[in-house]
Amino acid sequence: MNVLLVGSGGREHALAWKIAQSPALTRLVAAPGNPGIETVCECRPVGVLEVAALVDLAREIAADLVVVGPEASLEAGLADALAEVGVPCFGPTAAAARLETSKAFSKAFADRHGLPTAPHVACDSAEAARAALDGFSPPYVIKADGLAAGKGVVIAEDRPQAEAAIDDMLGGRFGAAGARVVIEAFLTGEEVSLFALCDGETAVLFGAAQDHKRAYDGDQGPNTGGMGTYSPAPIATPAALAAAERTLIRPAVQGMAAEGAPYHGVLFAGLMIDQDRPSLVEFNARFGDPECQVLMLRLASDLLPYLHAAAAGGLADLPPPQWRDAAAVCVVLAAKGYPDAPEKGSVIRGVAQDFGPDVAVFHAGTARRDDGALVAAGGRVLNVCARGETLAVARARAYAAVARIDWPEGFHRTDIAWRALPPG
Repeated sequence: MNVLLVGSGGREHALAWKIAQSPALTRLVAAPGNPGIETVCECRPVGVLEVAALVDLAREIAADLVVVGPEASLEAGLADALAEVGVPCFGPTAAAARLETSKAFSKAFADRHGLPTAPHVACDSAEAARAALDGFSPPYVIKADGLAAGKGVVIAEDRPQAEAAIDDMLGGRFGAAGARVVIEAFLTGEEVSLFALCDGETAVLFGAAQDHKRAYDGDQGPNTGGMGTYSPAPIATPAALAAAERTLIRPAVQGMAAEGAPYHGVLFAGLMIDQDRPSLVEFNARFGDPECQVLMLRLASDLLPYLHAAAAGGLADLPPPQWRDAAAVCVVLAAKGYPDAPEKGSVIRGVAQDFGPDVAVFHAGTARRDDGALVAAGGRVLNVCARGETLAVARARAYAAVARIDWPEGFHRTDIAWRALPPG
């Protein structure tokens, strides 16, 4: 099978790493890729928003499947353009991807189909949003409507903070993504990321993980795209997952089909779980980053047949995916200044060394200088991931690998998986 993988981050490196292990694979090409992805497959310098060029590349390599990593490509209509030339795409159409690309659409969709979620209101002006705050109690949840790289959510402890967040978003901080805001009631419980593969009709649960959104230890600092993950997460009990599948995943897939936008790809449900009762925080239309990384380390099954079945149909004909009896932890190494103004260009050493069979280092924001040096080229730069027979072993292996990487200009959290492991 010939596969085109779209993206350039840690999620895509993890997907490339796993797809490359498939006996069904004939050729794997990534666009645009990164220095880590280059070690497992061919890369082409085509950007994730260059829809026509990506379609041309898919046709050039006679792709049997295109796997889309980033949400921006989906919003730009890559899946739609591939459908026009008959190339199966693992990723939803622009209409179906609105479950992520518009929080206002997603919340209204949840209301239409009875999905459990927080009370909410969407506002197009600062005046309307400030007035809407009267219907909520602190802490206030303020979200930019569109894509904001995981940074468009503010939990405001009081009204002045909430009004400042509204002014900030509607004032242009996130561009068009902040032209509308959604105000939600604050949900109590623990948040978890649940994934399901969907082929337009069938949905198959595909793992869960717990993310660490805040930049610094103790869940302090600004929201980020994610500073680390672990899987499995104790809060994702069998009862909670079964309830999420029954009340959220299946109704969402059925609802999208009923509305004329069948959902193909992976559906990522951010859940708040309280006493095994899940409520929807938000949907995403792609694998989480860095949740994908720990899922790929834990997945025992060949990934490629599941990706193809989600794109082309036939998930119901495949056996349930098999998972290793192991835990996995991912620690994100970020450039100083992230998430606001990450410092780029610093040299990173020690990434290519052999860390052992249970450790994988995925490149998220790196580049090669002309002299061959590996340098930081983004905010989240490396994902250091490890597998172990227990969560404690996996975490110890991940942090031992982090200590062997020479990058003084980077930083990371030291408390990944703190909810599941006792201090010390």
